[in-house]
Amino acid sequence: MSVNKEILDKKITEAHLGGGQVRIDKQHKKGKLTARERIHFLLDEGSFEEIGILVTHRTTDFGMEKEQYYGDGVVTGYGTVNGRLIYVFAQDFTVFGGALSETHAEKICKIMDLAVKVGAPVIGLNDSGGARIQEGVKSLGGYADIFYRNVTSSGVVPQISAIMGPCAGGAVYSPAMTDFTIMVENSSYMFVTGPNVVKTVTNEEVTSEELGGASAHSTKSGVTHLTAVNDIDCLNQIKQLISYMPQNCEDQPAKLPYEMGDEIREELESIVPENANQPYDIRDVINGIIDEETFFEIHKDYAENIVVGFARIAGRSIGIVANQPMYLAGCLDVNSSKKAARFTRFCDCFNIPLLVLVDVPGFLPGTDQEWNGIITNGAKLLYAFSEATVPRVSVITRKAYGGAYDVMNSKHIGADMNFSWPSAEIAVMGAKGASEIIFRKEIMAADDPAAKLAEKEAEYAAKFANPYRAARRGFIDEVIYPKNTRRKLIKAFAMLENKAVTLPKKKHGNIPL
Repeated sequence: MSVNKEILDKKITEAHLGGGQVRIDKQHKKGKLTARERIHFLLDEGSFEEIGILVTHRTTDFGMEKEQYYGDGVVTGYGTVNGRLIYVFAQDFTVFGGALSETHAEKICKIMDLAVKVGAPVIGLNDSGGARIQEGVKSLGGYADIFYRNVTSSGVVPQISAIMGPCAGGAVYSPAMTDFTIMVENSSYMFVTGPNVVKTVTNEEVTSEELGGASAHSTKSGVTHLTAVNDIDCLNQIKQLISYMPQNCEDQPAKLPYEMGDEIREELESIVPENANQPYDIRDVINGIIDEETFFEIHKDYAENIVVGFARIAGRSIGIVANQPMYLAGCLDVNSSKKAARFTRFCDCFNIPLLVLVDVPGFLPGTDQEWNGIITNGAKLLYAFSEATVPRVSVITRKAYGGAYDVMNSKHIGADMNFSWPSAEIAVMGAKGASEIIFRKEIMAADDPAAKLAEKEAEYAAKFANPYRAARRGFIDEVIYPKNTRRKLIKAFAMLENKAVTLPKKKHGNIPL
């Protein structure tokens, strides 16, 4: 028995060393944690239970039988984050550069299958050079096995990917199919084809960071939802992110204890400027409504004309979608529509109520938008709100014009409660544009066309640029003072807590992708 114990201790020690102490030291010199260190800082102390620690690869080609490392380049298992069960895998760059093999993939698939059976989130800590070339199609098949599970798990349990090193080629598609992706600045990158291939094919000179670094994907492509300054920051953001989510699609997000007090927020009264063309920061409205310091923004630096993120109201987890007048006057465009649609669908998957703050003058005009599919991309957001069955509440703070009024969670597409501030303007278009069309003949025949236009513009604004006509039709449930918004929302979400919707029987809808 003692001999067997010595053998086991030796094997476990070798597994913990990964590819060897020298490679671990190199990892540290790059400012990166090892796979096991990442798991240690992510999970509650002492909670990690490893699965497959003694697994090795099965390849004998190219002399690979002489290089065997326990764990085969990935640490897999389960533990807890703030007491909640979590499944995790962390690729080990010290073993074959974290390259994915057949057995490496099998270990990841095993915990993904367990996560679905048990109903708990999966967190992937990615740090891999890609497929293990020595294994050929077996490693490619391993990637496909993971992709398939990403899809079958989607909407069942939350999936979060952290890119903490290289992630290239086919490897990028697994994080792309998970719910949220976080990248570490200056030490991680994602791309389908690297700088050398790009130079060969297109003759472009580009670095890995420029092509697929955290900055590129958080501002230009929108591939990553969050960025972190280092590994520890990345792991802390993951912990904060999952705190807003339930364990699975049949669970509810945790509700923190809260006692109602004086919920009047006087500061909301002065946020919206009297000049309808003057911008303001919608985050000021958000922070005046939610529980203090609970806003966790998603995609902050991408499509900045719309703001999305998680927050809490009276301890209740909610998702927020809000037009941002500070950028493009809050107009919807291709990227903002996709950003908001994706976030809306995630919230609907996992029973997170939606709060929509509306200040939208319409869709952004121009050939660039039309040629890049503003029609189908705008329809994605319309589709996402329309299919959502979670509690949905809207507050119109200022403009709600044209088709964008319909799209932004209007009563007509199934919103449960729609509030409006007195400053709201709900109309087909702005007063100036509408007057130029409706009163065109009168304006052209006038002795002073400019004065006549101003007169008609004021007439139209007095009649239509307000929330009261919509309220008379029942499209707005109540016109409220801004300072009362938080109190109204707390009561509305509490009232909607047990909302249940029965949808027509179907395999699935066909969202305009």
